[in-house]
Amino acid sequence: MLTKNNYLTAVFILLILLFVFFQPYCVQAQESQNKTNIEGTPTFNQGILIIILLIFLLLVMFIWEPLPIGVISLCIPVILIILDFWTKVSVEDALSGFSNSATITVMAMFVISRGIQNSGAMQFLGNKIIKYTGDNEKKQVIAISGLTGIIAGFINNTPTVATFIPMVTDLARKTKVSPSKLLIPLSYAAMLGGTLTLLGTSTNLLGSQVSARLINHPFSMFEFTKLGIVVFVVGILYLITIGHRLIPERIRHDLKDYIEEYEIEKYLTEIKIAENSPLIGQDIGELLSNKGKNLDIIQLNRNNEKYMEPLELKTIRPNDHLVIRADYETVLEFAKINGVIILPEIKISQAQLENEITGQKVIELVIPDNSFLKGRTINNVNFLNRYDASLLAIRHGGEIAHTDIKNFYLREGDVLLLLAAENTIERLKENQNFIIRERDETETIAYKPLDIILSVGIAFSIIILASLKILPIPIATLAGIAAMVILKLIDPQEIYDSINWEVIFLLAGLIPLGVAIEQTGTAKFIANQILNIAGFLPDIIVLAIFYYMTTLLTDIISNNATVVLMIPVAINAADQIGANPFAFVLAVTFAASASFASPVGYQTNLMVYGPGGYKFRDYVLVGAPLEIIMTVIVPIAISIFWGL
Repeated sequence: MLTKNNYLTAVFILLILLFVFFQPYCVQAQESQNKTNIEGTPTFNQGILIIILLIFLLLVMFIWEPLPIGVISLCIPVILIILDFWTKVSVEDALSGFSNSATITVMAMFVISRGIQNSGAMQFLGNKIIKYTGDNEKKQVIAISGLTGIIAGFINNTPTVATFIPMVTDLARKTKVSPSKLLIPLSYAAMLGGTLTLLGTSTNLLGSQVSARLINHPFSMFEFTKLGIVVFVVGILYLITIGHRLIPERIRHDLKDYIEEYEIEKYLTEIKIAENSPLIGQDIGELLSNKGKNLDIIQLNRNNEKYMEPLELKTIRPNDHLVIRADYETVLEFAKINGVIILPEIKISQAQLENEITGQKVIELVIPDNSFLKGRTINNVNFLNRYDASLLAIRHGGEIAHTDIKNFYLREGDVLLLLAAENTIERLKENQNFIIRERDETETIAYKPLDIILSVGIAFSIIILASLKILPIPIATLAGIAAMVILKLIDPQEIYDSINWEVIFLLAGLIPLGVAIEQTGTAKFIANQILNIAGFLPDIIVLAIFYYMTTLLTDIISNNATVVLMIPVAINAADQIGANPFAFVLAVTFAASASFASPVGYQTNLMVYGPGGYKFRDYVLVGAPLEIIMTVIVPIAISIFWGL
């Protein structure tokens, strides 16, 4: 039977086959319809229809994700070539996304960001924040937002947030402030800071590429920094005066440990194996295979020794104590059948599960956007056996899952509560597929002053070389990678691991789609329809309409997809009303980095979704007013700085 995701995939493939099948019959009709009207706006023809259908289909696919977004994006050039008679895309155009300067620069900046993280620079700054702010929540918001935003202006904002999440949650717990109050400001500040320079976000780089292709005006390094400063200052003022007051305390700050925070006391029970139990002599793996998905053994306590994963080969003995994760009804049934004694007088706590001698700890593991766990279950990837860890609970936004959690489909921002050994924790820390933190971590971070100076120096050298036009930006960033490898700031193998390939494939697929949108006349056609409704309004109001439309679209799909779709339309609208097209390009580019009212429109919002325990409506409550404020501020600032 088809699932929802399989059904959408089948529809996607069917549409491609239908297009191919009917292509020969539509050629003659297309030639007769492919003409323009007196005003120069294309008539609604099959080429425009096909591009609009393709855009709609991609929107549906990006929202529902029946396939990984990277895979969907790689299908775009294929579809454009199959339908080349209508899309007017050549093979060179279809593959242009892979060699595009924006794609290369974004890829390189992921590596540069990793080198800076390796030096300990980000952790050093985070530690300074903790010392400066103390338990003053307003100071915390100011420091976190200000520092995050400035850093995000010069390196990619996504790894900036990934590095700061553990620091912010640790700060929140040490000062008894709910992490919910700090993590949305962290994400918003990273998005706002990304508008300060060309390198702040992939959206800027992609917008520059589209602008260069359509109006021969790429962005220089600091071309829109003055507008970015206005946006950044207004956004930070909103966060510290109004925004943080609107954020609810989704995660309590007065709880003693993770067991209490994740509300799993009633799902953890300790049992004792009776002398006559039929389980004696069985392996734990054999026992679990017969008990299904609703019961899991977290820990084996034997002769004052605590054992955890891997437990499958452990043989059950008389008087063994097992810590079981299951609802109490399942535990009662298990005890009745298997001759075990429930120990209700023992309340399972974090301290009881942990073991200082062997290094067993309860930790939180956040799923970032580039994790291989995204879209999969724990069982799918054999995660627990691979990392020798026990899964206690999963937090998805404001919801906590306690049962059947090994078959829970994970998304970016989800948080896994794990019991893991010390060597496992070290392995997870080194893996870019995860963001890890430990409660009350006392480990002193080994800062590397020389590495910090070298890595930051390389980053600033890239900025200087590019801004003075000594080297093109992609060449400067590639030179930065080479310098980091030569200076041993990053291991060569880390280069591949640090790149978010989904973003790279997304750019490679979207860039040729933008070419098709323009060459088929779809952009001009859509712009004409918008102007038929709003063309009588003043230019600045039309600019604000495009800004807000882009913001709303970004709340639904990715920021990069929105830029590709909206910039050609905005440029054509500007041409038709005689306005400055570059002003419209800037409005769309900035709006694509202003997805404040949704957790799904921007990667950083999803990354804090689970750690903050947020609900979807929290983003609407806090972000929608900020989007409206920016819809007023940005068009006015653009008209002052660049004119309409």
